[in-house]
Amino acid sequence: MGEDNTVPSQLQEQLQRLQQLQQTLQAVVTQRQQLELENAEIDRALSELEKLPEDSTVYKSIGSILVKTSKTKVVTDLQERKTLYATRVTILQRQQTRADERIKELQQSIQARLRST
Repeated sequence: MGEDNTVPSQLQEQLQRLQQLQQTLQAVVTQRQQLELENAEIDRALSELEKLPEDSTVYKSIGSILVKTSKTKVVTDLQERKTLYATRVTILQRQQTRADERIKELQQSIQARLRST
């Protein structure tokens, strides 16, 4: 009689794996959203820099200080960061897709096990 109320160990493992995958998915989504926000900030900065003459002096924040630098250097740095972030977003999107697929497969497997018990 006590066995009827317990969840089989394989099902418990699947449920734990599902929970882990959901946590992983949430972390990936959060990272991707953060990178997308940073990319939007870079776009705004580049837009503002475009309005300045080429020989303008600008200041770049490094830690808690501002350092004088050229517009060209800042634009190059921002474009490099934007490219890097875009690559990382693409990787995170792939990870998100794979996690979504694994979650759906695991949910279907769990539901099938529950129906058969």
